[in-house]
Amino acid sequence: MIDPAARIHPSADVEDGATIGRGTSIWQRAQVRAGARIGADGVVGRDAFIDGGVLIGDAVTIQNAALVYRGVTVEDGAFIGPGAILTNDRYPRTLTVAGEIARSGDWQLSPIVLRHGCSVGAGAVVVAGVDVGRFATVGAGAVVTHDVPAHALVAGNPARRIGWVCSCGRPLVDANGDPAPAAPAHYANDTALHCPACGRVFSYVPEGETVEEASGPRTETRA
Repeated sequence: MIDPAARIHPSADVEDGATIGRGTSIWQRAQVRAGARIGADGVVGRDAFIDGGVLIGDAVTIQNAALVYRGVTVEDGAFIGPGAILTNDRYPRTLTVAGEIARSGDWQLSPIVLRHGCSVGAGAVVVAGVDVGRFATVGAGAVVTHDVPAHALVAGNPARRIGWVCSCGRPLVDANGDPAPAAPAHYANDTALHCPACGRVFSYVPEGETVEEASGPRTETRA
């Protein structure tokens, strides 16, 4: 079902059986397979591919040429950068052990979940079976092979945690105003972090090796 208020470019290939929500835009040469569900107020960029069975929430941005394969769930407000790839098979083979062409029943789907508000940078690869936490950021070109905690900043191949990011996307700093490091030992005596851009305050949580928001953004006051 395509909502009447969705915008579908004439060159896009949206198969029968796909669901497109109100206010979502599907741009040039994008392909959306039957069984995919895309929520409201989203964007699917030029030449992007959304496989059947993919579940995408509201207000999700999927940039040009991103590839999102079956088994992926994208929660509200997430961002997928240009050329990013989200896979679904950790052990891909064209042939079975018997030398026959593999069919759908010959491989195991390993789902990916992109949690609320997270971002996957341009050209990054998220390997099958991985969760990317709420408001986490995956750096451009990273190869993500393990789960990413909420608010973590990861980069490299394979991706490693190099810091922490705010809900607004900016890097967090520690109590000294220095970039907040990934190492748990740094927070043994002071777990506080904050965002120099919006003023949110966070606390490091050693049990989950993650951070949690302690207070919201600062509010502007008028004299």
